Parts: sequence; C-alpha cells; structure tokens
Amino acid sequence: MTLQRKYADEEVDACIVGAGAAGGVLAKELSEAGMKVVVLEAGPMLDPQQDFASDELAMRKLGWQDTRIVDGTDPLTMGHNNSGRSVGGGTVHFTGVFLRFHADDFHTYSTDGIGEDWPLSYDELAPYYDKIEKEVAVSGPKHFPWGEYHGPYPYPEREPLSPNAYLFRQGCEKLGIRSSVPPLAILSAPFEGRPPCINRGFCNQGCMPNAKFSTLLVHLPKAINSGAELLSDCMVTQVLMHPNGKASGVAFTHNKVSYVQKARMVILSAYAVETPRLLLNSATVQFPDGLANSSGWVGRAIMPHSSYDVMAKFDKEIRIYKGTPVLATTQEFYASNPAERGFARGYSLHAHGARPLETVKGIIGDERGLVWGKQLREAMLEYNFYGRITMVGEVLPNPDNRVTLAEDTDEYGLPRAKVTFSYGENDRKMIQEAIGNMSAILEAEGGKVAFVHPDTAHLMGGCRMGTNPDRSVVDAYGQTHDIPNLFVCDASVFVTSSGSNPTHTVMALAARTAEHIVNKVKRREL
Repeated sequence: MTLQRKYADEEVDACIVGAGAAGGVLAKELSEAGMKVVVLEAGPMLDPQQDFASDELAMRKLGWQDTRIVDGTDPLTMGHNNSGRSVGGGTVHFTGVFLRFHADDFHTYSTDGIGEDWPLSYDELAPYYDKIEKEVAVSGPKHFPWGEYHGPYPYPEREPLSPNAYLFRQGCEKLGIRSSVPPLAILSAPFEGRPPCINRGFCNQGCMPNAKFSTLLVHLPKAINSGAELLSDCMVTQVLMHPNGKASGVAFTHNKVSYVQKARMVILSAYAVETPRLLLNSATVQFPDGLANSSGWVGRAIMPHSSYDVMAKFDKEIRIYKGTPVLATTQEFYASNPAERGFARGYSLHAHGARPLETVKGIIGDERGLVWGKQLREAMLEYNFYGRITMVGEVLPNPDNRVTLAEDTDEYGLPRAKVTFSYGENDRKMIQEAIGNMSAILEAEGGKVAFVHPDTAHLMGGCRMGTNPDRSVVDAYGQTHDIPNLFVCDASVFVTSSGSNPTHTVMALAARTAEHIVNKVKRREL
C-alpha cells in the first residue's frame, strides 16, 4: 500500500481506528449512509488463499504479538488467544461461536447485587442481533434452548458433528444435561459467493475456503464498495485534539513515516487493550489523565472470560483436531443462582477441539503440576485419544483489573500497555464448579480426566458505558462523556462479561452505534 493523498489537507467525516468486528460493521454502515470514512488498521491486509495456512505456529501472526506487560495474581496470556492484528481483527481467527447475551446479563446489579447494570437492555439490542445474524448468515440449531432467542437462524445447523462434539452430547445426555449445536458464524450452505464449511478444523488459523465469517470477507468489502478507504499497516499513535475540546483526527505511522488524518469524528475500535492505551497515550494539557478519562475509568474493570480446559483420555480414538472446533455446547449452568451454588452468575461449556500445539500448551499448563520432557512426549503420543471441554465463565468487573501505561516503550516510542488482572473469590468458585461439571461429562462417556488447563479467553471492559459520567467512559451509544465527537465501539465498552462468547454482541452494538451516528449526522447534531 502507498499513501498518496495528503492526509493533513483532507478532512473525512469519520476515522475508524481498527478493522475488526466493530470497525468493519461501522465502516459498512457509515459509508453506505454516504459518509466519507477512513479505516486505519495496524496490521496487514491478508489474502486467505495466499496468506493462510494449516499451520498453528505460522498463523500466530494473526494475533497481536507486540509485547504487553502483564501483572496481577493471575496474569493474562496476551496474543493470539484474545486479539487480532490484521484486517478483520480477531474475526479472522475466532472459532465462530455466535451466541447472544441473555437478558439478565444486562442488569446483574439489579438481579444479583454485583457488577453494574448496562445502560441498555436486551430488548434494545435484539433488533441488531437479528440484523447481524442475517448479514453473517449464522448457521444454528432448529431450537436453541437457552436465553431469549431460540431461533430460527438464517441457515440450518452444521452437520455432521465432530467425534469430540458427539461424546460431549452423549455425556451430557447420560447426566440429564441439555446440550445443543451452537449458533456459528460458519456457513452450512453457500452464501454470497462463499462456500459451506468442509470441516478443515483450522478456524483459529484463518479459514482458507472462506466459509467462516470475518469482517475481512463480509463487511469491509461492502464498505470499500460504498467509498470507504481502508489503510492497512497503519499504527495510530495519538488521537489529536482541537483547542475547542473536540477530536480533530489521529496521527499514525506507516513504514516509519508519520501522517495525520483529519476527521470530524473519531471512533476507536482497537480492542480492550489498545483502545484504553491509545486514550491514555493521547493525554493533553486539557486532558492530563488521558482522553475521555475525567471519571478515571479508562482502562479499569477489564474482564476476560475464565476459560479452563479439561482433557480426558479415552480408550477409543477421538481425534480432537477433526472438524470445526466448537460443534456442541450447553448453557445449563448459565443462569445465576447464588443461594444454591455459592456464587453469582454462570458459564457456558463447549466441546472444544484443539490442534497439536494448542494441546501441548494445555498439557504443559496442567494446574496440578508441570508436565515436561519425557512425560510430555508420552502424553502427546496419546493425542488422538483425548476429549476436551472448555468453559466460558463470567468474570465480575473489578476496577483494580486494568490497563495502564508501562515504563517500557515500543517501536513508536509509546509506553506499552500494562495489563493487570486477578480473579476474585466469585470467579474462583465458578471455575471450580465448572471443572467438576466438565470432568463429570467426560467421565460419563468413559473418559479419565488427564489434564486441567487454567486459561482465559476474550477480553472486555476498560471503557465501559453508563449513564453516570463519574463511573463510566461512554454513553449507551459509545459516545464519550467528555468529548462529543469521540466514540468508542468495541468490547472495551462492555459493563459485564456474561458467560457467552462476545463477538456477536460487539457487532450488534456496532450496528446500533452506527445507526445512532447516522441519525445524529442527519439532524446535524454531530
């Protein structure tokens, strides 16, 4: 890519930072409404047929590999498992699980007296869930048993299932636990020139056949066709401010050359680490603690999902590398019942396949002790005989879990992100129950638990939304309380984490924010 036009001389209607789940939706909606849009992405533009490979090690490049400093009692593993760095962001290498949040996920304080209520309800977001599911052509079961939406989905459920998914469902059935095929952003039939899934199983390494949704394939091409400009390999280093207290654009670097993009509106969709980091790194005399941070909540209350894995060894071959990683799920343990369970909130359980290197990571990380050398080799010789279940557990928001700026600097001279995280007592109690239930399901089908791997996935919070400017960063539409033409639209605006994979909710929120922006522009309120 070459940057030919003079960015300092041309002001666009909206500059979107980040071309992932939210950025792609925003770019499509705003450009189709006639707005002049520029999208800046720190990572490269990739061609699935040329740049993706069935190679776990090589495809780690799809994740954000820049150094982040981690801290806390339970420091997070950053990188491929929770953020992307290429056009399409994390949607390029996510598993495609496309769950909606439940209604009570939006008012945990009112329900359980913990966390904080969102400034919007499930019913307000439901039309945007509908919209995104149609645009993605979600493949789902005939009836999904949990939550407020039970189907039908645009496309029928994926089949056949993987051996790991079948054993999960059979184990659940023996224990009287309902299970289902999950809704997936993976095609079960052709759609818009893309083929149905052929069960290669390398969803986390990028889908070469293009059966799995990503904004690289779906939203961004439509945005470009509507006039949006997408610039890859462009690292945004600062949000620029006008003396009148409004954002005036961004500074970015491409091939070690600095540029400025002027914009009447700036939207940050750079992920739950990079968005707070950029706001903090953009501090000015007027905003000495970072942009949009008069509340002091920028970077605070980050929440991963607890994502422990349980692996069991079977007498028969399971071959967990076969098929789409997640083809069976249960949300029987999702509903909050603190009186009976001793903790609030809940979790999903997924039958979750794994490639060899991911399996090695799980075995090495066994919480009961280090597995290495000869013991590790012998364990991996049994690779084809393991079954695996993963939890997606709600982690409660804690303001001490946060993104701050480290003393170390990166190649752009910016302080690196320091990510501090520790589980709370409620989180740990939930994890222990989930380990017990995952073990029971595997054992019911004849497995013997071999390894328990502590892990986290996804990341939310850091710029949460709310009606009180003293306790939140943005309003219900992502508009910052402090700067009227600066928006945040990504998982960092989440108030709570739920027990569901977050991508669908990120995109639904983006569609809602985009509609709000378009309406305000039409009324000349932005």
